[in-house]
Amino acid sequence: MTKVGHIYLIDDDESMRVSLSRMLRELGYLVDDYASATVFLEKSVPVSPAVILLDMQMPDMTGLDLQEKLQKLGRKTPIVFVSGQSHPHQIVQGLKRGALDFLFKPFNLEELLKAVADAIDFDSRQLKRVSLDVEAKKDYESLTPREREVCGWLIKGLLNKDIAVKLGTTDATIKVHKARVMDKMHADSLQELVRKYLESNLDNHPLNH
Repeated sequence: MTKVGHIYLIDDDESMRVSLSRMLRELGYLVDDYASATVFLEKSVPVSPAVILLDMQMPDMTGLDLQEKLQKLGRKTPIVFVSGQSHPHQIVQGLKRGALDFLFKPFNLEELLKAVADAIDFDSRQLKRVSLDVEAKKDYESLTPREREVCGWLIKGLLNKDIAVKLGTTDATIKVHKARVMDKMHADSLQELVRKYLESNLDNHPLNH
């Protein structure tokens, strides 16, 4: 049975790469292995959910260098560093920049599998978050300019009658706008509307600038 999840294994130690790949494939993961960070950058195709198992010390480009490059490229695949002799400052750097875990060689299988499963789970949630954001943005873009204004005031906690004063209209008109906002934003309550708006950072939507 195939587990849901893709593993990019980057390690210049061939015997380590071969044995790890074989073992992870036997467990049902899809594994792509690379002898260097450079080859990975040239050949790999981003998929999700996935994890990058990344050796820290490699001759062509260190794990930290690759981590930095991927961030610049906007690739968000979670990284688990694997290391034989890392220095504490490298560990700190890697974790500061968002690596999910650090395994020291020789690590046991249980540690590795837990780190891999956690990272793939993290990536699945990250993917879901992105698709929720896309939905919320699409919904927001379906609002008319006046509905967006009403939405903005609702988010700030204003009551219908206060919004009516702000926009120079009647309470009844605002009620209609509010109902349309809730309907188009697929929000059952004001709390849900606020949560969607804040989580998807709609305040910074180009339509508001």
